[in-house]
Amino acid sequence: MQYWIRNTLAIAVSMGLVGCTVFTNEAHHERNYRANEPLKVPENLSKPYQDATYSMQAARYEAPDSSAYVRSPAQVLALAEGSWVEEGDTEARVHFDKNDGIEDLEAFIWQSLNDLLAQHNVSSTKLNDSQLQSDWYALTKQIDGWFWEEEKKVSRQKFMFTLEAEEHKRTVAVSAKLTDFEAAGKPLTNLMQQQLEVGALNAFIAQFDYNYRNLALELNKKRGIVSLEMGFDDKGNAAFVTEQRTEDVFERFPTFLERVGFTIDEIEQDRGLIFATYNEPDSSVWDSIWGDDVGKIPLEVGQYQMIVSDLGESGTSITWLDGEGETLEPGTLNDLLMKIVTMLRERGINI
Repeated sequence: MQYWIRNTLAIAVSMGLVGCTVFTNEAHHERNYRANEPLKVPENLSKPYQDATYSMQAARYEAPDSSAYVRSPAQVLALAEGSWVEEGDTEARVHFDKNDGIEDLEAFIWQSLNDLLAQHNVSSTKLNDSQLQSDWYALTKQIDGWFWEEEKKVSRQKFMFTLEAEEHKRTVAVSAKLTDFEAAGKPLTNLMQQQLEVGALNAFIAQFDYNYRNLALELNKKRGIVSLEMGFDDKGNAAFVTEQRTEDVFERFPTFLERVGFTIDEIEQDRGLIFATYNEPDSSVWDSIWGDDVGKIPLEVGQYQMIVSDLGESGTSITWLDGEGETLEPGTLNDLLMKIVTMLRERGINI
């Protein structure tokens, strides 16, 4: 059932994006050239005078080879959760931010890539820690049949996939590059190369999305509500306290912060530090019309630092510091906790 839904959605999205191609271009239809045909006069009538100054030869349109048709470049479809493309990027590249539940983003990407190649029975070679070279991958098309399928190989290609991880490991870029191409009687053009590379990348994005949806489904089955309440750190400062382990806090808490308006600047897990910037969300007239309450937390816009400390059997504490390095007041911290918990639960996130 999941396989059927997945492929149905993929087909629906693809048809929606390329729907305009079902309309044929009749700009050069033969009827548009009849005005220039010589005047035909019955034999029993005299041919009217025609000034040679305005005479025109009848034109005929000869359709060029289909390979010469102008086609637009393919578009990277960043449809998976946490995926995005950089505006103006001329390469077949997509960026992934670390989603809730993914322990190691790079490992998850490699697994998704291997799953995609295995699905199409394509072998591969991992060149190094950041590059993978595929073997021949054949593009096929159905040429006949209704209750059966008969396929014909159109072309085959090899691709190299490259991973580029940010220093904090929470964002990874994936690019696809065509390294070899074979097609009988069809030369490789720059546009065709771009379309093939983007097509391979979009197939990977769909596989990543499928894998993450399955992961999220399993996490939702296992996940319960974990307490997050007011308390004190090991130095007596007011702090958030959770029963989660320190490793789990670093895994999940940055994602919670991103959901309520923070941008994660840096994570230094070995020092127990999270650096983030809060930007107040913009509200608009549409928010009031549709009843959307733009969540705002009781903090000034600016940079903040969170100190994550292990409290042993008591769990983990999260101490908040402002841009000047001063700990937040207990009252402010309590209001912040209540607002964050409310906003996350409204979005269906258990903490």
